[in-house]
Amino acid sequence: MFRGTFTALVTPFRDGAIDVSAFGKLIEAQIAAGIAGIVAVGTTGESPTLSHEEREQVIRLAVTTANKRCQVLAGTGSNATHHAVADTKMAEKFGADGALLVAPYYNKPSQEGLFRHFKAIADGTSLPIMLYNIPGRCGVDIEPDTAGRLATECRNIVSIKEASGSVERVSELRGRLPESFTILSGDDSLTLPFMSVGAAGVVSVAANLFPAEVCALVRAFESSDVKSAEKLHRKLFPLFKDLFIEPNPVPIKTALSWRGDMSSECRLPLCEMTAANQARLRNTLETFEPAR
Repeated sequence: MFRGTFTALVTPFRDGAIDVSAFGKLIEAQIAAGIAGIVAVGTTGESPTLSHEEREQVIRLAVTTANKRCQVLAGTGSNATHHAVADTKMAEKFGADGALLVAPYYNKPSQEGLFRHFKAIADGTSLPIMLYNIPGRCGVDIEPDTAGRLATECRNIVSIKEASGSVERVSELRGRLPESFTILSGDDSLTLPFMSVGAAGVVSVAANLFPAEVCALVRAFESSDVKSAEKLHRKLFPLFKDLFIEPNPVPIKTALSWRGDMSSECRLPLCEMTAANQARLRNTLETFEPAR
């Protein structure tokens, strides 16, 4: 169900509030580039710093702006299961096409606890669910056996965003999951390696800035044009790396602000890039030639 390029949207701020106009323009640019879907209120959207009311606002804006022209996933994960259930029901009410559910963070549940957490959410909604495994941020890993168990016992858990950084993990998952269950890369720089062993696309940060190029990479591989996919990967790779020289989404918001798309404003505890890293990112962007 979920395959291709999904953009992990930033949440634009201006003077402390959500910049509704900039958010709408960002979504329109994604759709114009042929994106498969967008993700609202994920890590890149600074979900930990949004109030409940703001989370509702951003998800509602994403759904209404997209207006069925692309899929909309709502980031509704939490380390409190009842909060995740409530937010997923909210996203379903607003008309989202699915929910992205990050592994519970900080409280470090066991694999059985992870299973029960995701099953409780799946039981509370009819929305298709994409699991989100990012052990570097959450301190816990959704292991392949747990993902396989969830796929078997919860028919609306249909996909996983895999951000463990391991190509081997994709092979392990592919061996334990039904063919219909999709794996998406959670790291732009690993999209091509992941797809080579069975992933079906990417949830991309870089696509906020260059959606057409990221879409082209994924589509080239899907159409078996591996040489073109590799060429695009090599072209984009320096950008993929430098968009993470400081914590996401600080670099991507900085780059978007240089282009005039929005303010670079992030919420504390995130702050502006160092001068040295700004210079490095500017240099990378200046040597990158976007598609015409």
